[in-house]
Amino acid sequence: MIKVMFICHGNICRSPMAEFVLRDMVEKRGLKNEFEIASAATSMEEIWEGGGNPIYPPVQRVLKENGIGRTEYTNFKTKRARRVNKADYRYYDLLLCADKVNVRETERITGPDLEGKIKLLMDYTIRPGRSIADPWYTRDYNIAYMDVKEGCEALLESYENKRILL
Repeated sequence: MIKVMFICHGNICRSPMAEFVLRDMVEKRGLKNEFEIASAATSMEEIWEGGGNPIYPPVQRVLKENGIGRTEYTNFKTKRARRVNKADYRYYDLLLCADKVNVRETERITGPDLEGKIKLLMDYTIRPGRSIADPWYTRDYNIAYMDVKEGCEALLESYENKRILL
């Protein structure tokens, strides 16, 4: 089993989008039992009094428009923002960040990436090193979705071809 955690700034846009896009893909391919998938934030901005905010409504809309959320495994209604921690680094095989700032902040929280687990999601695509623009600022949730989908498809292709970057 491969354990994947997606990471962005607040865990209300890009990282939960990636979590549920990948969940949808692995479920449709019959690979659900081969993956454990989660997401987290590098900041505490969306987490307060022990609880986190839900996935941002425009992200929920984009997921629904793309048929994601219809099964128990892809139901994102109870997803709440949470922050990445040191234990996550030990537990997960891959910590896939939305942008380069997230990589830096994740390493600040978890410690140095001595095992090469922290990467950009887009590193699996034909555009490695590319960040996924934050739709909180761009307001373009569809572009973020397309980048996330491209990254997740490339990650799965790498996994299925036994070329996954671990």
